[in-house]
Amino acid sequence: MEPIKKALERMQIPNFSERYENARQEILGHPDIQNFIQQHQLEASEVEKALPKFLEYVEQAAVCCHQGSVKACTNTVPGCVPVLIKDAYAINVKYVACQQKKREDEQRQVAARITSLHMPKDTLNASMQNIDYNTKERLALGTFIGHFLLQIKQGQTPAKGLYLHGSYGVGKSYVLGALANDLALLGVASVLVYVPEFLLELKQAIDDRTLLDKIKLVKEAPILMLDDLGAETLSAWSRDEVLGSILHYRMAEKLPVFISSNFDYDELEEHFAHVKGNVERVKATRLMERIKATTEPINMTGESRR
Repeated sequence: MEPIKKALERMQIPNFSERYENARQEILGHPDIQNFIQQHQLEASEVEKALPKFLEYVEQAAVCCHQGSVKACTNTVPGCVPVLIKDAYAINVKYVACQQKKREDEQRQVAARITSLHMPKDTLNASMQNIDYNTKERLALGTFIGHFLLQIKQGQTPAKGLYLHGSYGVGKSYVLGALANDLALLGVASVLVYVPEFLLELKQAIDDRTLLDKIKLVKEAPILMLDDLGAETLSAWSRDEVLGSILHYRMAEKLPVFISSNFDYDELEEHFAHVKGNVERVKATRLMERIKATTEPINMTGESRR
């Protein structure tokens, strides 16, 4: 039986050598390959041995394709570009994140720093750059937030947040979302809570043993934002055991709270005083003292955004 080697030697593959040499020259003629060979002063034998890796590098896009999404990337490793490396043993191709993947990874990391409980999606996409500072009150808002973020950058955690009150639709919730995004970019986690739905959820959680965990998450958040406080259906339990407990903890630990409400301080206290036909002003006053200790009030004026 004829050896395979001899059989292959007898086979005539038209232009195989020519095609191979053309492909080889094309690979070795690639600017990145030439630079790599010169940089590492590769010997001829090393170059020949590395041809498969050089080919792998050349066949992949070495720069970000800027398709707008990692899902659209056509590289073998989506969202990654090849880099040639040489170690003591061989030449290899390593894949590193392209600019698009870095952006998407950063966006995911930012989003992971914001815990949202029942907040609308447009609020979570808010930006401080889209807020108008065209009134005295809004200028005060911008000044406070700017100083607050500066303190965060300097490694300090201010003890007070804001109490934003004003008419329906003027952008109070939007401010909370924008601030949460700016904090996330600084690496600071926050929890945004839409109060009416959150209290309803807690009521339902009494029987599934998650009540304390949910309250603990909100109570101990680095930065807490309570949206639409005063719009909830109030009970003595939600006022004293939930809101009272959360705000007392944050006051004692000097943790800031940002609150939005349609009520000013006095109106909110009146809201807290009336529960199911009962008037309990002492308990309402006690809760308001905690709110006042953790916030500075700003009246947001302006036209409705809705």
